[in-house]
Amino acid sequence: MKTTAFSNLKNVLFLVVVGLGVTGCSNDLSDLDDYVVDVGKRPKAVIEALPEITPYESYAYTAARDGLRSPFVPDTPQASGSSGSQVRPKEDRSREFLEQFPLDTLKMVGTLELGDTHYGLVQTADGLIHRVVPGNYLGQNDGRIRSIEESKITLVEIISDGIGGYLERDAAVGLSD
Repeated sequence: MKTTAFSNLKNVLFLVVVGLGVTGCSNDLSDLDDYVVDVGKRPKAVIEALPEITPYESYAYTAARDGLRSPFVPDTPQASGSSGSQVRPKEDRSREFLEQFPLDTLKMVGTLELGDTHYGLVQTADGLIHRVVPGNYLGQNDGRIRSIEESKITLVEIISDGIGGYLERDAAVGLSD
């Protein structure tokens, strides 16, 4: 008896749900019909033509064949191995104190002559003054002092060329005012 009452209740609920679903899908589409009529009455827009696509023009690179340098091959002597110059920083030497400072933060403040030795006086950013002689190193690019003059200290730096080699570059620290 319980099963038939339960079965009847289930059937009634099913009919109610189906009835509600059907009434939700009524044919009252008047607002949609009105919108479609309004859109149809609007003036027609002009669609612009698509721009013409220019075809791709290929380019044959013939400069290398004509004897000009190829942009894909490095042109430095270090890269081609033709220079024979083996400029490299010395890896096994001990670093000097003034090599920890960038060259542009060092100032020449004068010279000093003691006996036979001619010194250059270099001031660091912290205000300390150091004596240097030709052969000492300055700056962070392995800059070796070549000469000390009254108005400047000239040196040669070893810098990377960007493709695995090194170049020598002249530099100087001038007497500051």
